[in-house]
Amino acid sequence: MASTPDDWSTRHSVLATARRAAALVNVLVVEHPGTREVASVLRDFGEAEPIDLTPDDVAGMREAAGLLREVFAAEHADTAAGALDRLLRERTGRLRLTSHGGTGPWHPHLDHDDEAPWEEWFLASSCMALTVLLWDSQQPPGGVCCSPGCRNVFLARGGGSDRRYCSRRCATRERVAAHRRSRSSAESSTTPRQG
Repeated sequence: MASTPDDWSTRHSVLATARRAAALVNVLVVEHPGTREVASVLRDFGEAEPIDLTPDDVAGMREAAGLLREVFAAEHADTAAGALDRLLRERTGRLRLTSHGGTGPWHPHLDHDDEAPWEEWFLASSCMALTVLLWDSQQPPGGVCCSPGCRNVFLARGGGSDRRYCSRRCATRERVAAHRRSRSSAESSTTPRQG
């Protein structure tokens, strides 16, 4: 079944592309990410089959993920903008439009051509999406989870207080741990000393 332009636009929106960037950074930071795990993330975000990744492709994507992690780790818009500007200048191609030979709607790309290697495509598309998010909000586009046992990256979207955790699970785990530490500290300070 052919996808409609609306389906395509939803799957390839700036926000969807930025979410894919975060998900790929997270799967690629493990010491030896497998081709299956990376391909699964690509499928989850609507990448067309066939997804034929080699270990060399994954190694290149892992290097790109390390570069993108710096953008997610930026605590200030100026720092994120500097990192993105450097990546755009040194690692991507010029802005171009493509319809992938008429198989999709026209859309912008920063990789050098439609047959660019996986790592070039990943870095270029991620840089573009994160740039637009920073431009739109004038804030860093993401963050790194504050949970010591996690360190996943996430998108910082929406109003309210600054987001500190990648998921509710990490936030809850840290709240529970803080509560237990507080309770333990309070109990130890009220326990009478023997002696």
